[in-house]
Amino acid sequence: MLAQELIRIKRDGGALDGDQLQFLMRGLVDGRVSNAQAAAFAMAVFFKGMAVPERVALTKAMRDSGDVLTWDLNGPVVDKHSTGGVGDNVSLMLAPALAACGAYVPMISGRGLGHTGGTLDKFDSIPGYTTQPGIDLLRKVTREVGCAIIGQTGDIAPADKILYGIRDVTATVESIDLITASILSKKLAAGLDALVLDVKCGNGAFMATPDDARALAQSLVHVANGAGCKTTAIMTDMNEPLASAAGNAVEVRNAVDFLTGRHTDNRLWDVSVDLGASLLMQANLVPNLGQGRDRIGAAFSSGRAAERFGMMVSALGGPADFVENMLKYLPNSGVSREVYAKNTGFVQKINTRAIGMAVIELGGGRRIASDKIDHSVGFSELASIGDSVDNDTPIGVVHAQNAAAADAAELALQQAMEIGDTVLRALPLIRETIT
Repeated sequence: MLAQELIRIKRDGGALDGDQLQFLMRGLVDGRVSNAQAAAFAMAVFFKGMAVPERVALTKAMRDSGDVLTWDLNGPVVDKHSTGGVGDNVSLMLAPALAACGAYVPMISGRGLGHTGGTLDKFDSIPGYTTQPGIDLLRKVTREVGCAIIGQTGDIAPADKILYGIRDVTATVESIDLITASILSKKLAAGLDALVLDVKCGNGAFMATPDDARALAQSLVHVANGAGCKTTAIMTDMNEPLASAAGNAVEVRNAVDFLTGRHTDNRLWDVSVDLGASLLMQANLVPNLGQGRDRIGAAFSSGRAAERFGMMVSALGGPADFVENMLKYLPNSGVSREVYAKNTGFVQKINTRAIGMAVIELGGGRRIASDKIDHSVGFSELASIGDSVDNDTPIGVVHAQNAAAADAAELALQQAMEIGDTVLRALPLIRETIT
């Protein structure tokens, strides 16, 4: 087979079979398929799309480009995945909470994609934390702690890891076919018993409209269940940042504050509890969603989730006292400044994508795949839709390396938040559940 001929088939609207897709994905790993050819393939898929059988075949080809894990544990193996948003640090709280409830969570996460933040980039702000361990360490930490949030090892879905970075810088992120295969290849390779998907919908999501988000959710659920993994998707709102922070270290701080009870964003609580309850029910650890919500909530409020988080950080090379002394370890930006709206009133609307792009402009994300991230920059104490703001109440705090960068970020945040005279309610947070 020739990669260019397979690209031609896809470019012209044809369907590739399992063998052809296996050739492309294995070739991407062993060098027979170049990054340029992978970019051309991604663009062809972006424009021509894939039917469900071809989507399943691509997912399996990406999964089978590396090892597929099996487990022998005294509890269910589960995971959660978000399709990406701004201020979405749910994984940091949910994985240890699930572990505290008797599940095992080998969470294979990704880096920032487009304007959205990446879970691994957040953990990279913790000194010593190993985001790329070998499979043996992943198994050990999952077995002993109950959860391990890591990136793809070189042995798990390596084709996806390569294609993921290419998509980020070639404007081919927003493809249902590629998103489905990327997410599920990693999850299926992790040997899961149950999976819950947080499919974001709104101006800060890759799928901005409910119809697009629903189509992605249905694609993910159909492909995953067809591959033998119990999967549910929950559509959640992303018309404003989920947490009151956007960045890397600032979101880690926000997550630890949540786990320890120092500060809890209500939207974060609601999404985390609903996702966790769905997983506990799918994994037969609770009989219904109500009891699932109670158990996840108790894991948070009792401090057991915080304890598991600290154990995980230590087991993966981070400081043993990170939860107790995070400010000692997290990087600080050169400038921190409160940002005020140009007029008083109530937050009417938030351009969430613009906030994500402002984080990238600060250095907290990537313009090209090789960019190094400044983990200290971003926004904290972000206002929410419906909040009252005035000359004494900021719309957020910008963390930047210098005054010029802070000036640009301040303007971007002011422009991203629409202020008016009336109080508006935010859109429903939990939109729909697809099983």
